[in-house]
Amino acid sequence: MRLLTFAALSLSSVIISSAAENNFSKTSAPDDVILHAWSWSFNTIADNMKDIAEAGYDFVQTSPAQTCFVGDNGGMALFSQPGDSVQGKWYYYYQPTDWKIGNYMLGSREDFKAMCDSAYKYNVKVLVDVLPNHTAIDHTAVLPSLDNAVGGHENLFHANGFHNITKWNDRYECTTGMMGGLPDVNTENPDFQYYYLQYVNDLINLGARGFRYDTAKHIGLPSDPLDAKSSRNNFWQIATGREGVKGLSLLMPDSLFIYGEVLQDKNVKEKEYAEYIGQTASAYGHNLRDALNAGTFSDTQLIPWNHPVDAVHLVTWVESHDTYCNAHESAGMTDDQIRMGWVFLTSRKGGTPLFFSRPAGSTRENYWGNNRIGERGNDEFKHPEVIAANKFRHAMAGESEKIESVENGKLAVINRGDKGVAIINFSDSPVKSFKAATSLPDGTYTDHVHGTTFTVKKGEIKGSVSPLTSYIIY
Repeated sequence: MRLLTFAALSLSSVIISSAAENNFSKTSAPDDVILHAWSWSFNTIADNMKDIAEAGYDFVQTSPAQTCFVGDNGGMALFSQPGDSVQGKWYYYYQPTDWKIGNYMLGSREDFKAMCDSAYKYNVKVLVDVLPNHTAIDHTAVLPSLDNAVGGHENLFHANGFHNITKWNDRYECTTGMMGGLPDVNTENPDFQYYYLQYVNDLINLGARGFRYDTAKHIGLPSDPLDAKSSRNNFWQIATGREGVKGLSLLMPDSLFIYGEVLQDKNVKEKEYAEYIGQTASAYGHNLRDALNAGTFSDTQLIPWNHPVDAVHLVTWVESHDTYCNAHESAGMTDDQIRMGWVFLTSRKGGTPLFFSRPAGSTRENYWGNNRIGERGNDEFKHPEVIAANKFRHAMAGESEKIESVENGKLAVINRGDKGVAIINFSDSPVKSFKAATSLPDGTYTDHVHGTTFTVKKGEIKGSVSPLTSYIIY
């Protein structure tokens, strides 16, 4: 019903909603594709919604929407150095000062609503990056409304919340300590849970249909050690609608796609997180980038998902905003390399691929490009090969997969049942003639991107491919 789906319900209607029974947030979005519209403003996303839909994306993921720290005098640079004419840092929107919709970097509550309305028009779902784990580094910037809601400033934080994490694999430190100077919020405080849930439900009322939880592995699970201020670790039960708090519960939990940034490491408890949320396949992304940089891959490197949780519950990527921005781990890779990784990832069965939109004008010498928060990323999100891979994924829903490593690992040939094949050249050299096993019926096929022809005879596909180029056949 449209009124329920997107109309802005009154706050009172949110507060009186009863706890959901036997409704659980989805931890998977099979065969869907996510565009991470990183640092695009809400208005920019809305203005580009038609292109997003036509490119085959099912979800568009926004950057954090809550009130945030105003740094560098409110400058709108993605990243600045001292002396730059325009100041700013992209990561200020990861420093909450209150949990209300709208900030100076991405837009107002009204802008968010207009974006969701546009998404509804084009049948795209909105994912919002949320981060209840911490506040701004300067915790004195927290607004009085938040302090008052949790019973005073001291009640906002864990007892251990101002002690730096030194042992990252220690679950007590990891889930209660200060990460990167960001004070750790007492996510088990019922007053905070109630206040935060009002924010999440407001996002849902305006049209959000899922959430990406930042730093999710730093929020405790029921089995984790308790902070001195906490009686039980129940944040994930509240955040996914299994429990209510003070008469309030998550709206429409059975219709939401929720996943979390659970970066893989020792003692992370991926299986327990999987009881509540989908997770990021960070180790797989690392392996994929290694293969792209080498120009070859092996079966053992890229066929297993390198995760203890079934792939249907994983969000996968070639790169993320963290690998691009923080240590620039992936930023030196070319757009061609990233695109080959995307086609490989998206053509596979399993996972929910997320495409990170790099800044407009970015080059391998200038990672920040035009260096402005709010503006659209470059054109790669709608490159013909990317679009073809997105549509191939939808067309191949439910089909089995078989991956062939060809030409000493230069080529990946992904067979999806007997209906389609994706061919990806990982290398920067052409392959003038190759052959690989396939289940396609005999015949001559023309790929959907370049018009290149391939022949299939007696279970074997043959053809020629260009450097760092992909081909989609179905």
